[in-house]
Amino acid sequence: MAKWLMKTEPGDYSWDHLLADGKTEWDGVRNHQAAANMKAMRKGDRGFFYRSLKDPAVLGIFEVTREAFPDPDDPDGKWVRVEVAPVEALPQEVSLKAIKADARLADLALVRQSRLSVMPVSDDHWALIMKMAGA
Repeated sequence: MAKWLMKTEPGDYSWDHLLADGKTEWDGVRNHQAAANMKAMRKGDRGFFYRSLKDPAVLGIFEVTREAFPDPDDPDGKWVRVEVAPVEALPQEVSLKAIKADARLADLALVRQSRLSVMPVSDDHWALIMKMAGA
C-alpha cells in the first residue's frame, strides 16, 4: 500500500472541512507530476493531509476511497481527481519547520520539491513523521 502527502491551503479546503464532509473529491491539481501521482493512487492508500502557507504542518491522515477519474472541470481531459476520506487527526501537528530540521527527512519530496502539491511518502518517512506526531 502506497503512502502520500497532499497539500492544501487553509482558505481553499481545511482538515476541519474534510472531517465535516466525511469525504471529498481532490480537485484543482494542474501540475503534471502531481497529477501523475494522483493517477498512481489506489483505493485504500493512505496519505498525510498537509496545511500549506499559514503555519504549514501535517495535520491528519486520509484514505483514498476512489481512484483517479477525469476531472469534470477540465474540458481537455488532461487532469484527474481522486476521492479521499479522513481517517484520523494526528495527536499533534508536525510542522514544516520540524520536518526540515530532521536530517532523516532531507530527501522527502516536501523538502526537495516544495511546490509539488501531491507527492509520495516512503514507509520510513511515514513512520518518522508518525513518531514526530506522537502516534
